[in-house]
Amino acid sequence: MRRREALAKLTGREQYVDDLPLDGFLWGMTVRSPAPRGRVTAVRFGKDVDWSQFVVVDDRDIPGPNVVALIEEDQPVLAAGYVRHVHEPVLLVAHASREAARRAVRSIEVVVEAEPAALDFRVVAPAEQIQYGTDNVLKRLKIEKGDVERALARAPVVVSGTYETGAQEHVYLETQGMIAYLEDDVLVVKGSMQCPYYVLKALQHALARDETRVRVVQTPTGGGFGGKEEFPSHIALHAALLALKSGRPVKLIYDRGEDMAATTKRHPALVRHRTGLSRDGRLLAQDVEVVIDGGAYVTLSPVVLSRAIIHAAGPYTCEHVRIQGRAMFTNAVPFGAFRGFGAPQTQFAGERHMDVVARTLAVDPVELRRVNLLKDGQTTATGQVIRDSTDRVAVMERALELSRYREKQGEHTAFNATHETLRRGMGLATFFHGAGFTGGGEVALKSRLRVAGRADGGVEVLSANIEMGQGTLTVFTELAAARLGLDPDDVTIAEADTSRVPNSGPTVASRTTMIVGGLVERAADDLRRRLGLDHSARGADVKQAIRRWHLAHPAEPLFGEAAYEKPPGIEWDDKSYRGDAYGAFAWAAYVAEVEVDLRTCATRVIDFTAVQEVGKVLNPTLARGQVQGGVVQGIGWALMEECTWQDGAMANNQLTNYLIPTSDDVPSIRVAFIENPYPHGGGGGAKGLGELPIDGPAPAIVNAVAAATGADPRAIPVTPERLMELMEIADFGLRNAD
Repeated sequence: MRRREALAKLTGREQYVDDLPLDGFLWGMTVRSPAPRGRVTAVRFGKDVDWSQFVVVDDRDIPGPNVVALIEEDQPVLAAGYVRHVHEPVLLVAHASREAARRAVRSIEVVVEAEPAALDFRVVAPAEQIQYGTDNVLKRLKIEKGDVERALARAPVVVSGTYETGAQEHVYLETQGMIAYLEDDVLVVKGSMQCPYYVLKALQHALARDETRVRVVQTPTGGGFGGKEEFPSHIALHAALLALKSGRPVKLIYDRGEDMAATTKRHPALVRHRTGLSRDGRLLAQDVEVVIDGGAYVTLSPVVLSRAIIHAAGPYTCEHVRIQGRAMFTNAVPFGAFRGFGAPQTQFAGERHMDVVARTLAVDPVELRRVNLLKDGQTTATGQVIRDSTDRVAVMERALELSRYREKQGEHTAFNATHETLRRGMGLATFFHGAGFTGGGEVALKSRLRVAGRADGGVEVLSANIEMGQGTLTVFTELAAARLGLDPDDVTIAEADTSRVPNSGPTVASRTTMIVGGLVERAADDLRRRLGLDHSARGADVKQAIRRWHLAHPAEPLFGEAAYEKPPGIEWDDKSYRGDAYGAFAWAAYVAEVEVDLRTCATRVIDFTAVQEVGKVLNPTLARGQVQGGVVQGIGWALMEECTWQDGAMANNQLTNYLIPTSDDVPSIRVAFIENPYPHGGGGGAKGLGELPIDGPAPAIVNAVAAATGADPRAIPVTPERLMELMEIADFGLRNAD
């Protein structure tokens, strides 16, 4: 089946938020803090501007609490006399001319009496930088299984390692943007977002409006990757405040520089491993410490830390595990959701550490993984018993076979011995990703969905889950059409408008197809039941029944409904962090082949193989695209996407010097799936897929760099400058050994 929105996008007919027609509107702009921490002592308006022509909003114009409602109510809509990071919003201005609004922003000076700022999450901040409690710790979490200290004391071999991952910019094609206006007394906000009901909650709270006086509509969204999960609430509030004060529609669209400087990014992380092993490489104990930079406010850091520690032990069996995690407050621009949500950071550390262990023990990295990969009946770090019948070793073997791993190792030995300036190497990563919200998260969401029967006999799926390039419109159409025996053209997907669609949960956490897709099918079944049809009724019979119903009840809507139901046997204790963290895990093995130029220390990925078990694959083209896209993002994170920081904010906030992969940096990416349907997944057994592909590329690539060069990279991105230093260290060590 073709993508439902593909032709509109290919021909340029698709209307994104900045394309929407809007009469008599104002351009909104944001005035931001110039300092990372301190008291605002003055706001000075330039005398060269006629301010009577502008709408100006500050914290006094907020009708309700000055806070963006999310996990914690700590982040202000607009700073009220104190700032905690560079680029924190202080004022809003609006004008009919975009250029005039830009000039106005440049003419306003926010004066801050600077205070010492905490800018390094990896070190204990001096007393004068402490501003939260006694230690700037935002959140602590811990997983314990067995007796780690005793097992480490008895282990024949203990290997330690410290690993670092940098921030990563989302670089969605469409920047952040919102429009806001009043329809009578109803505030309407439209824009680029992943979670309409998150935005609705934030607007209701800060603007003191009930759900009847606020309406949120998702417009076609040009990419998200998590960057449009929580942050759109801020822009929605800013646009809304300007619209409410001016009485006119307001459009607030970030340009690329502002978007990169002021929005959330992937959390930087520091991960320490201490691993006890038998001499043949069996894991006896894992002691892991995870530290992430949360930035100036809580945002989603507690749940990012949660997923990070749950995945930190990797897809391996070990009876004694301790994982301690903490998220730190700093005066950096807050970090937030990004594809993988903490798991890429800890699985990079874990998979790089596995190769360090293999090198220490002088064992084959493949064999080290083979003897430790989880088997059915064994338990994860949280004590979750794995019973999904997936053969994780077979997943790895398939990746090795498709990549010609063994043959190429021999070829590389010959190549490296004869080539003066180039070195080649292969790297492997085996990993997993939990699908859906962690623990009891899906129960708490209480997701609901409707399938409506239209008067013409077709159906409409009403869901708050959105299309942002990943294929939701297509998959939901396929699921509804297949369930009712309809032609895909008989199915429409409703616009994600909170005044019309029920809250089916956010479009995050690899949950859309697995969980919400299941709701589509159950709501279709309920529609058929309400029509008095049995499960054998399909196609023309369903359409005819819908038409008859509307003729008999012309004034009444016809809906089939479904609500989330927890699969049997899933139990989770949020206090002890024990039990079934996820209803299902997806499993994967990735192999990277790299070539390193010894003259420049530049690394090129020349081949890549990705094999995954994600339950039932509903649409092979969309699934393959998800994997390939994740691999490309992973190449960037591993090798080139380096954020340069100044006062806790991104200094290289333009695409001329924040490098992302181009087509010239992307190799052939072979994608293969091993199917093992999950009984409770949508479409007859789908698991989550969207986030899994970002977990594996970085460790596979960096392991390949180590194999090619003999260097020991433990931090990403492995830029040429960083690799040059590491190779000099490795060369010095070899000369000393000689």
